[in-house]
Amino acid sequence: MPFFEVPGPQSTGLRLAYDIEGEGPPIVLIHGFASSRATNWRSTSWYRALTEAGRQVIGLDVRGHGESDKPHDPAAYDEGELERDVVRLLDHLRIERADVMGYSMGGFIALRLLAEQPQRLNKLVIAGVGENYYRRTSASGDKIAAGLRAPSSRDVNDAVARQFRVFAEHGKNDLEALALCMLRPRVTITSFPDAGVPVLIVVGSTDSIAGDPKVLGEHVPNAHVVIVPNRDHMLTVGDKAYKEAVIAFLYAHK
Repeated sequence: MPFFEVPGPQSTGLRLAYDIEGEGPPIVLIHGFASSRATNWRSTSWYRALTEAGRQVIGLDVRGHGESDKPHDPAAYDEGELERDVVRLLDHLRIERADVMGYSMGGFIALRLLAEQPQRLNKLVIAGVGENYYRRTSASGDKIAAGLRAPSSRDVNDAVARQFRVFAEHGKNDLEALALCMLRPRVTITSFPDAGVPVLIVVGSTDSIAGDPKVLGEHVPNAHVVIVPNRDHMLTVGDKAYKEAVIAFLYAHK
């Protein structure tokens, strides 16, 4: 399992874990909150599906997650830093441009990449993100962070916060690092540049966390929306229809 060290005075010594499997055009995978590259992508057979489709898979553990370092410094989780980690990984691997796919939190990070460094993207897949991108509130983040910091999941009264706490505990995560990541400073972008990057937005039909994907699609140039039938936020991740839509998109002409 390789690591790379994040450059820069504010991140000296911070190490991030990643995988590389397969051969072909590279695609970087960015997992969701409280998940990891193993849980989000390997265990759901995404590595196998993409490598069998002729892609080189690069799976990153976002800082604070998986096998990457988990600093307890709030400044470490600025969403701009998370976005720049993807670019730093590409630089480390000497890859100029790549396809990128992000799920949920990973989709938020990938949208920031589309806004700020679209020249590093070939195609972009945003999954598990829809209307919720434009209704993210500090209040909801505060509740989830408080739930992560509670003595136990039994002490969490808010239903959504309890769901996140239980999921985080299954992954044996550092709960304080996750709380800091949840409270990260964020920028919601309403006008994305038209840089010619094809974008696929995928959301499950019963995903109440993501909400309506068409709301996001109206703000993102060159976007196509796919809705996965009868799948919620958790079950969409490994769904066959999601995989088929992504592979078809990757091999479609611009």
